[in-house]
Amino acid sequence: MSEPASSLGRKVGFVSLGCPKALVDSERILTQLKVEGYDIVQTYDDADVVVVNTCGFIDSAVAESLDAIGEAMAENGKVIVTGCLGKRPEQIREAHPDVLAITGPQDYGSVMAAVHAALPPTHDPFVDLVPRRIDDNDMLQNGIGIKLTPKHYAYLKISEGCNHRCSFCIIPSMRGDLVSRPVDEVLREAEKLAMGGVKELLVISQDTSAYGVDTKYAERTWRGKAYQTRMKALCEGLSELGLWTRLHYVYPYPHVDDIIPLMADRNADGLPKLLPYLDIPFQHASPRVLKLMKRPGAVDKTLERIQRWRETCPDITIRSTFIVGFPGETEAEFEELLEFLDEAQLDRVGAFAYSPVEGAAANSLPDPVPEDVKQERLARFMERQATISEAKLADKVGSVQRCLVDAVDGDLGIARSMADAPEIDGLVQIQNAREAGLQPGRFVDVAIMGSDEHDLYGEVEIDD
Repeated sequence: MSEPASSLGRKVGFVSLGCPKALVDSERILTQLKVEGYDIVQTYDDADVVVVNTCGFIDSAVAESLDAIGEAMAENGKVIVTGCLGKRPEQIREAHPDVLAITGPQDYGSVMAAVHAALPPTHDPFVDLVPRRIDDNDMLQNGIGIKLTPKHYAYLKISEGCNHRCSFCIIPSMRGDLVSRPVDEVLREAEKLAMGGVKELLVISQDTSAYGVDTKYAERTWRGKAYQTRMKALCEGLSELGLWTRLHYVYPYPHVDDIIPLMADRNADGLPKLLPYLDIPFQHASPRVLKLMKRPGAVDKTLERIQRWRETCPDITIRSTFIVGFPGETEAEFEELLEFLDEAQLDRVGAFAYSPVEGAAANSLPDPVPEDVKQERLARFMERQATISEAKLADKVGSVQRCLVDAVDGDLGIARSMADAPEIDGLVQIQNAREAGLQPGRFVDVAIMGSDEHDLYGEVEIDD
């Protein structure tokens, strides 16, 4: 909301909540608003209407979304709601009956129709035929639209929806079945992002591994070469851009093994063609619990695959997420999960205690775990992983890590190594950033001097 006010009085405030996939939806809506001449403003007082892009996956996200809508109603009064919670309009209307319109996720046309209804497009016959001038620093000039991330990294959404029916998840009911973007379209967007100064791409979807299955892996052409609409082919194309490319939301299909050699392969500058980083949500380690979740349950094979990945690419970083306290989870099954952590030695781990989500099939499962037991297990889980993480980071002390600088605050530089995704992983704190003249978006080699359970600490070597 940083644009100057317009004399036309068509000013839109915007609130974006939720996951990176929702963030991309927000970027697309904001881009369309800018293309149509609307000004994006920073305060409720300056806005003629406010759009709230909501999340509705878990109860805490629903509460946050309803609170954000309530704040916008109280401060402005003219509110359009979109996003995942928009699939439950009755819940929104019950709390906030006077919102102007409610639309579901990725329904950009309906959002724009609602904005048009609230703020009718202004017709000026002397201006409408003249192409809109775009400032030199406006990302629209590069054809990549408005970005809500720092200019040196961007999310690249390759598909919508999901074909899985995990019992704890309601995403398919909100976003539908898998719909993959054509591979040439994705590669062209990535190319434009690179031309616009982006140094790191974060590939996202609901199920990155399934990319292209709905298109029967249709073949398209990019830069004169044929590529299938398939995860491996997409990664091969992205590797041609010379960027950091990081894969998220990778479902553990067997063909994931096929991309590990790309992570081990190096460009002429010694950097990997594909970042050796795999975000792959295992969710649990008990075969019975995984079956209840409707997730793959061959835990022994999972451990074997992790070992093979590390043999092929020794510096691979494996991130995963888990649910503790799932309905029916016994103490013995939770112990299986802890044993899995010990054996797998995952680099980055997130976890949350199971909470019922309206519409999820898991709600009807017997033997729910009491809340105090769930929280106690979550604490034990995170304590176990913290010990693993601390040891793995300590092993990096004395090494030199290639890092991407995110921010500089006085003498301190905040950066990330190849093992660190923004927002969810640790950081590399550079102690002599001012002396080294560091700037956000710059790659630097950092000598690691210390660590804790989350972050690394080091300095950049400065030539005399």
